[in-house]
Amino acid sequence: MAKVRTRNDERSRIAHLAARLIAEDGIEDYAAAKRKAARQAGVPDTRQLPTNDEIDEALRTHQTLYGGEAHVARLRELRTRALEIMRELAVFNPYLTGSVLSGTAGKYADINLQLYTDQGKDVELFLIDRDISYRAGERRLWCGEVLRTVPAFTVDDDGLEIEIVVLALDDLRNPVKTSPEGKAVERARPEAVRALIAT
Repeated sequence: MAKVRTRNDERSRIAHLAARLIAEDGIEDYAAAKRKAARQAGVPDTRQLPTNDEIDEALRTHQTLYGGEAHVARLRELRTRALEIMRELAVFNPYLTGSVLSGTAGKYADINLQLYTDQGKDVELFLIDRDISYRAGERRLWCGEVLRTVPAFTVDDDGLEIEIVVLALDDLRNPVKTSPEGKAVERARPEAVRALIAT
């Protein structure tokens, strides 16, 4: 029993250390934050690392304890900018995802968007036509039960990174996950983001 408690204490400590690394040091990769936190905690057994959900919970706690009004103001600013961009991309059925939606965004957070369209090439043409510089790449996501490689674009918006992932319209019917055993990526339409800003 004591061993289980120790293990849970270790997981909790690593989760809170990882949350601090994400919030204060700008580490975006949860796996990297967990590994670094485990090293800081002196925990050699990486099989006992916390889940991403546990990190998110610790991150919310961290923001509540240390973020204060500055965090609330920053979150409102990021959501307002996200909504402006979603309006510009309205033809592509935009959804907000990531830390700006969940409320765990730190000072180095970027804005994550998913676009749903059967004319994926039109997203790149949209950026080119408006002379918006971007980096093109790909993301591997699970759409329902199928692993897909989808286009992704990163735009620098005066120091704020906007990450845009392009999916097919049919993908709206399926949960989109980053791993087969993970939970579905939370996503919100513009009207839901508007409601978050209002509250």
